[in-house]
Amino acid sequence: MARKPARAPGRGVHIARRAAGGIEDPRYAALQAEWGPRFPVRLYGFLMIQAVVAYVLAAGMGLAGRNPVAFGPLDLLAIAVLVAAIAGEAAADSALRRFKADPANRGRVCDAGLWAWSRHPNYFFEWLGWVAYPLFALSGAWPWGILAIAAPALMYWTLRHASGVPPLEAHMAARYGAAWTAYAARVPAFFPRIPSK
Repeated sequence: MARKPARAPGRGVHIARRAAGGIEDPRYAALQAEWGPRFPVRLYGFLMIQAVVAYVLAAGMGLAGRNPVAFGPLDLLAIAVLVAAIAGEAAADSALRRFKADPANRGRVCDAGLWAWSRHPNYFFEWLGWVAYPLFALSGAWPWGILAIAAPALMYWTLRHASGVPPLEAHMAARYGAAWTAYAARVPAFFPRIPSK
């Protein structure tokens, strides 16, 4: 009987292993270099902004859960969006993991699978998951549900314009140079687009 391949750890396990191994996130290292001696104070402010973002995201989920309509017309769409987001993020993570595991790809920019459609498909599908909560909150035309739109709007801004894409792309450009520039010229940053061959 053939052995099943070992299942790769989830994102939380991956981050815990990286932290336990003392591997520093390059984005925070770049902030430390940029901010210099003011790093502790500026990092505190940066983390407080993240706390506000977390509150808005939690409020979006809370509004979805407080919707008094047991099951409304938008709930099926919300479920479909959530399933697509989870499946898409898993597919993006899996493609990246396989790409990195192949020694022939050492020093290359990943453009396999969904990474040929978007430079950050994992961020896109993470954002898409947050789109489901306003749909749950608005199902049944609950008037307070409209406030849940703040969660995906803020998540989009955070990922696309603040702590997600910009620092990661600066790191990737420094690491891969011309290869990154060529990749960025043909693949959109966030919203996936079918690659033209």
